[in-house]
Amino acid sequence: MPKEPKPIGVVTHFYGNLGVAIIKFTKAVSVGTELWFKGTTTDFKETVTSMQYDHKPIESAKKGQEVGVKVKGKVREGDEVFEA
Repeated sequence: MPKEPKPIGVVTHFYGNLGVAIIKFTKAVSVGTELWFKGTTTDFKETVTSMQYDHKPIESAKKGQEVGVKVKGKVREGDEVFEA
């Protein structure tokens, strides 16, 4: 049996008008990583094309950092984020 994937982050906020999810990561994540957003009504995969910290573009997020990630789909607070 395949083991359950462990979440690498959680959505703490979503700006629908900007299409930006604020994600608190529990491990380092870089631009180009494919993420899987999973929640009660959320289930889609997307490759990170850009992320920002403190309104400045960054290439990678450190463990424990909250960063803004551009997303095409709608996510909700509390949705879990996995590495796809």
